[in-house]
Amino acid sequence: MAGTLYLIPNTLGNSDPDTFLPSKIKDFIPSIKFLIVENIRNARRYLKSIDQDIDIDSITFFELNKHTKQSDINGFLDPLINGNDTGILSEAGVPGVADPGAEVVRFAHQRGIKVVPWTGPSSILMSLMASGLNGQAFRFLGYLPVKGHARVQAIRQLENKAIREKETQIFIETPYRNDQMMNDILSTCQPGTLLTVAVDLTTETESVRTRTIAEWKKKKPELHKRPAVFLLGN
Repeated sequence: MAGTLYLIPNTLGNSDPDTFLPSKIKDFIPSIKFLIVENIRNARRYLKSIDQDIDIDSITFFELNKHTKQSDINGFLDPLINGNDTGILSEAGVPGVADPGAEVVRFAHQRGIKVVPWTGPSSILMSLMASGLNGQAFRFLGYLPVKGHARVQAIRQLENKAIREKETQIFIETPYRNDQMMNDILSTCQPGTLLTVAVDLTTETESVRTRTIAEWKKKKPELHKRPAVFLLGN
């Protein structure tokens, strides 16, 4: 009988696992022997934060990131096929949402392997919840183009969709490019368009603010190297 694939959330930033993660994770972690992770070193640190007495050397890690070969991903399911429960551990937030893992989950479904998602902090959902923008119709775009002209075009299209279809547009940026993203949004969007900026979620410096573009122009936030989520709405 095949094992179960568990999707294990992680904290956002240096927040307390006991505060933001379900208690069943703490009960489950000591028993897991196979983990699919984005970065092994970070995963080991996470496991120790959950259970200081865990025998990390008894765990087999599979690394899933941009360097992983497509041909290797199928092999990640071998322990499951042999009857062993296996976890996918996110770097931050939840697996498969703006985070690696979806491909492994798809292969698991193709093989009839049971998939169990566990709840945890998601910067995308948390920022939407706290934004006051439309939570009935929304779209997550991930990263916008890096180059200036292409990014400005993308922002303009997202604003048009937000206004025309009343659909909240959610996107992120690499933290060291946040200030440039903010500048491009402010120089591209109409004064009355609503922009939510959610920063450092679940940490002591957490901030979620929704203002018009005109209001943001009066006082821009300091976003450099801070994890942020941007939401455009109407």
